[in-house]
Amino acid sequence: MLTQIRNWGTFVVSALALFWLQPASAVRHLDFWLPCATLALAAVVWVWTLPVFEAANRREVVVDVAVLVCAVCGVALLRDVPALVGVLTRTPPPEVAAVALVMVLVIGACAAVGRMRGKAAWAVGVAVLIGLLLLQKYAPATEVASGALRVLQGQSAAHASAFDWRWFGFSYVAFRLIGVLRDRVIGRLPAMRLREFVTFAVFAPALSAGPIDRPDRFLKDLRAPYTLMAPQFFAACERLLLGVFKKFVLADTLALIALSDAIAPHLRPGWAWLPVYAYALRIFFDFAGYTDMAIGFGMLLGVRLPENFNAPYLKPNLTQFWNSWHMSLSQWFRAYWFNPLTRALRIRGWEPAPIVLLGQVSTMMLIALWHGVTANFVLWGAWHAVGLFVHNRWANFARERLSFVNERPALQRVVNMAGAIATFHFVVLGWVWFALSTPSAALHALQALLFLPGLR
Repeated sequence: MLTQIRNWGTFVVSALALFWLQPASAVRHLDFWLPCATLALAAVVWVWTLPVFEAANRREVVVDVAVLVCAVCGVALLRDVPALVGVLTRTPPPEVAAVALVMVLVIGACAAVGRMRGKAAWAVGVAVLIGLLLLQKYAPATEVASGALRVLQGQSAAHASAFDWRWFGFSYVAFRLIGVLRDRVIGRLPAMRLREFVTFAVFAPALSAGPIDRPDRFLKDLRAPYTLMAPQFFAACERLLLGVFKKFVLADTLALIALSDAIAPHLRPGWAWLPVYAYALRIFFDFAGYTDMAIGFGMLLGVRLPENFNAPYLKPNLTQFWNSWHMSLSQWFRAYWFNPLTRALRIRGWEPAPIVLLGQVSTMMLIALWHGVTANFVLWGAWHAVGLFVHNRWANFARERLSFVNERPALQRVVNMAGAIATFHFVVLGWVWFALSTPSAALHALQALLFLPGLR
């Protein structure tokens, strides 16, 4: 009984959290419709991934759909209670009649999708999700979409901005949905009822910054008997407090002196390393803090989310850094892009070096573009792609020629320490591209850091 209460509660709360966490928008009602779109996409993908649509338990489907529709319509009904407007949405929701009509259209779309099968149909689903990701990440496209929505709402398109379209949590939701579409194609996706699938896709603790979980692992925890014993409760609280300290004490304090567009023009050789070091620590404590909080909340609900960081700045080479930094994202790209690509190239008879080069460059470019479609993110991705390829070639060259290092523990510790220092500074210099908005600002910062000529 307790497990059922936990599961239903997590399902409803995760759906409502989409509305509560969604930022306000100048486009009328957009802060309501974007969470609705997230739930609709999750429902459509669930239908798309069913082996046979009719095989689902119809009573379970009706109950799950009814609860989800009631939750969304309940949010819309808050517009008629002045004291509650703004509790779950930043602005008053649209009319309930319009919401109900959209719900009917979404259910009809799910029924139509249920009749579509095959790899081609699932490829269309992946293409749609990627297109929506690009729409959110590429500012000119976002502005066009904002202008179109403003016109539909009877507003002026002249004031359209990329900030109008801030789809909370969609980047992580999209990756989960793309992953399950791929898992269905290769026959690795477990059977899930609708509320289980939606809970997995929009799990509230992991909405803002991940981690990106796997459906089979998540489902195992969700279906396990729920008990919250004292040791688990205190461990969850400890993880939560650690995350709060990292994010709101360390990261937010470091943000005051960390590298930014405002600080970059004033960098001078020597002391320029201070804001860059501050940024490197700030971004780590920010992401790691969010991860700790997500894991802590998940533990309270009986779900153990995957770890995302494992002392990345202490790793002796760049490959180990990426195996320890934002691990769920790196593992996602490895599983769904790098490994399939390199296998396909091996089958076609490519040599190892070009395979590794293409695999690493394309993977890092995708990771970079996932953060944003800008020149600086592309340069940041290229920086790490080149670094990873150089390390891969060096590791192959040194494996036998420097094997004596492994036989001498003291020498091995020195080599590892030197490698950690070099790797840390390579990553730190890469953060310059990530932190600043234009290549010229990044080049100015690098000139100050490396005492290069041409400093303005």
